[in-house]
Amino acid sequence: MKYLIAGLGNPGVDYENTRHNIGYKILDALAGASNIVFSDKRYGWVAEYKYKSRIFILLKPTTFMNLSGRAVNYWLQKENIEIENLLVLADDLALPFGTLRLRAKGSDAGHNGLKNINEVLGRQDYARLRFGIGDNFRQGQQVDYVLSEWDKEEKKELPFLIDKCVDIIHSFGTIGITMTMNQFNQRKQNGQ
Repeated sequence: MKYLIAGLGNPGVDYENTRHNIGYKILDALAGASNIVFSDKRYGWVAEYKYKSRIFILLKPTTFMNLSGRAVNYWLQKENIEIENLLVLADDLALPFGTLRLRAKGSDAGHNGLKNINEVLGRQDYARLRFGIGDNFRQGQQVDYVLSEWDKEEKKELPFLIDKCVDIIHSFGTIGITMTMNQFNQRKQNGQ
């Protein structure tokens, strides 16, 4: 069984530690813990990872956020992966910082990366893990906020949250989207 895990972000050192690049950060943590490295391939940095007899293709698109769909579509086709085995990791302004929300489908909610994926795939029925980054910015400052670095308090919590995202990825690939949503989304709602 093969899965495509696409962590959204922008390439380049200027974006490396920004809120918008949380998808990259999650995949970097997963790769680092598994002693695998990314290779520069077509439309992205790619690594292959095996977990419990599943194959995870980890993709960090290098097309820039607004063209993420090109990379996701290419790797779905190249690896012959079904849409139900796609998981996209993205930041979300509408969720408070640290809130993790797994969904089986949905709109782009104003996220340019998800918008482009929806347009290129011609559908929105794929799993996405939204990482809440909060909306602590003044009107008209949204772009500056998502492209700025985490504050000191957020940086303290990031390792724990990223580890939880890795758990969600593993669960998605082993027990499926429904049971994973029940397990992880429920926990947050109950304050556990």
